[in-house]
Amino acid sequence: VQLQASGGGLVQPGGSLRLSCAASGTIFNLNIMGWYRQARGQERELVATIMSGGSTNYADSVKDRFAISRDNDKNTVYLQMNNLRPEDTGVYYCRLDRVGFLTDTYWGQGTQVTVSS
Repeated sequence: VQLQASGGGLVQPGGSLRLSCAASGTIFNLNIMGWYRQARGQERELVATIMSGGSTNYADSVKDRFAISRDNDKNTVYLQMNNLRPEDTGVYYCRLDRVGFLTDTYWGQGTQVTVSS
Protein backbone atom coordinates (compact mmCIF):
# COMPACT_ATOMS: atom_id res chain seq x y z
CA VAL A 1 0.00 0.00 0.00
CA GLN A 2 1.22 3.49 -0.86
CA LEU A 3 -0.27 6.84 0.11
CA GLN A 4 0.43 9.96 -1.94
CA ALA A 5 -0.50 13.26 -0.30
CA SER A 6 -0.70 16.63 -1.99
CA GLY A 7 -2.16 20.09 -1.60
CA GLY A 8 -0.10 21.74 1.11
CA GLY A 9 1.35 25.21 0.85
CA LEU A 10 1.57 28.67 2.31
CA VAL A 11 -1.65 30.51 3.12
CA GLN A 12 -2.57 33.61 5.07
CA PRO A 13 -4.63 33.39 8.26
CA GLY A 14 -8.27 33.00 7.39
CA GLY A 15 -7.46 31.32 4.11
CA SER A 16 -8.27 27.84 2.83
CA LEU A 17 -6.44 24.81 1.53
CA ARG A 18 -7.53 21.39 0.33
CA LEU A 19 -5.38 18.34 0.92
CA SER A 20 -5.72 15.10 -1.02
CA CYS A 21 -4.32 11.67 -0.37
CA ALA A 22 -4.62 8.81 -2.84
CA ALA A 23 -4.10 5.23 -1.71
CA SER A 24 -2.90 2.51 -4.05
CA GLY A 25 -2.54 -1.21 -3.51
CA THR A 26 -4.85 -3.56 -1.66
CA ILE A 27 -7.41 -1.52 0.25
CA PHE A 28 -9.75 -3.53 2.44
CA ASN A 29 -13.45 -2.75 2.25
CA LEU A 30 -13.38 -1.89 5.94
CA ASN A 31 -10.83 0.81 6.55
CA ILE A 32 -10.23 4.17 8.15
CA MET A 33 -8.52 7.04 6.37
CA GLY A 34 -7.40 10.12 8.19
CA TRP A 35 -5.19 13.13 8.56
CA TYR A 36 -2.71 13.80 11.31
CA ARG A 37 -0.37 16.72 11.75
CA GLN A 38 2.88 17.43 13.48
CA ALA A 39 4.08 20.88 14.40
CA ARG A 40 7.77 21.52 14.93
CA GLY A 41 8.86 20.16 18.28
CA GLN A 42 5.51 18.58 19.01
CA GLU A 43 4.04 15.12 18.76
CA ARG A 44 1.91 14.04 15.86
CA GLU A 45 -1.79 14.57 16.56
CA LEU A 46 -5.06 13.51 15.05
CA VAL A 47 -6.85 16.04 12.85
CA ALA A 48 -9.71 14.04 11.39
CA THR A 49 -10.65 10.51 10.36
CA ILE A 50 -13.31 8.99 8.15
CA MET A 51 -14.36 5.37 8.04
CA SER A 52 -15.14 3.51 4.86
CA GLY A 53 -18.83 3.83 5.71
CA GLY A 54 -18.55 7.61 6.07
CA SER A 55 -18.46 8.17 9.84
CA THR A 56 -16.16 11.03 10.76
CA ASN A 57 -14.20 12.17 13.79
CA TYR A 58 -12.49 15.54 14.34
CA ALA A 59 -10.10 17.07 16.79
CA ASP A 60 -11.86 19.75 18.81
CA SER A 61 -9.45 22.38 17.51
CA VAL A 62 -10.60 21.93 13.89
CA LYS A 63 -14.30 21.24 14.29
CA ASP A 64 -16.45 23.65 12.25
CA ARG A 65 -13.40 24.70 10.20
CA PHE A 66 -12.15 21.49 8.57
CA ALA A 67 -14.10 18.87 6.64
CA ILE A 68 -12.88 15.39 5.78
CA SER A 69 -14.38 13.44 2.90
CA ARG A 70 -13.50 10.47 0.74
CA ASP A 71 -14.09 8.98 -2.67
CA ASN A 72 -14.10 5.22 -2.25
CA ASP A 73 -13.99 4.61 -6.00
CA LYS A 74 -10.70 6.52 -6.15
CA ASN A 75 -9.42 5.41 -2.72
CA THR A 76 -8.81 9.07 -2.00
CA VAL A 77 -9.37 11.11 1.14
CA TYR A 78 -9.66 14.89 1.20
CA LEU A 79 -9.30 17.51 3.91
CA GLN A 80 -10.90 20.87 3.24
CA MET A 81 -9.37 23.38 5.64
CA ASN A 82 -11.09 26.74 6.05
CA ASN A 83 -10.43 29.71 8.29
CA LEU A 84 -6.86 28.55 8.81
CA ARG A 85 -4.94 29.79 11.82
CA PRO A 86 -1.19 30.04 12.48
CA GLU A 87 -1.51 27.19 14.96
CA ASP A 88 -2.64 24.92 12.10
CA THR A 89 0.90 25.10 10.72
CA GLY A 90 2.66 21.76 10.49
CA VAL A 91 3.33 18.72 8.37
CA TYR A 92 0.11 16.93 7.54
CA TYR A 93 0.21 13.18 7.12
CA CYS A 94 -2.47 10.93 5.72
CA ARG A 95 -2.99 7.55 7.26
CA LEU A 96 -4.78 4.36 6.26
CA ASP A 97 -5.85 1.67 8.71
CA ARG A 98 -6.91 -1.54 7.05
CA VAL A 99 -9.29 -3.38 9.35
CA GLY A 100 -9.33 -7.15 9.01
CA PHE A 101 -8.48 -10.06 11.26
CA LEU A 102 -5.63 -7.77 12.24
CA THR A 103 -5.42 -4.04 11.63
CA ASP A 104 -2.39 -2.59 9.85
CA THR A 105 -1.47 1.03 9.38
CA TYR A 106 0.16 2.95 6.53
CA TRP A 107 1.38 6.56 6.43
CA GLY A 108 1.83 8.98 3.58
CA GLN A 109 4.93 11.11 3.15
CA GLY A 110 3.50 14.30 4.63
CA THR A 111 2.75 17.68 3.13
CA GLN A 112 3.70 21.02 4.68
CA VAL A 113 0.99 23.51 5.60
CA THR A 114 2.13 26.95 6.68
CA VAL A 115 -0.31 29.59 7.86
CA SER A 116 1.38 32.95 8.09
CA SER A 117 0.93 36.54 7.07
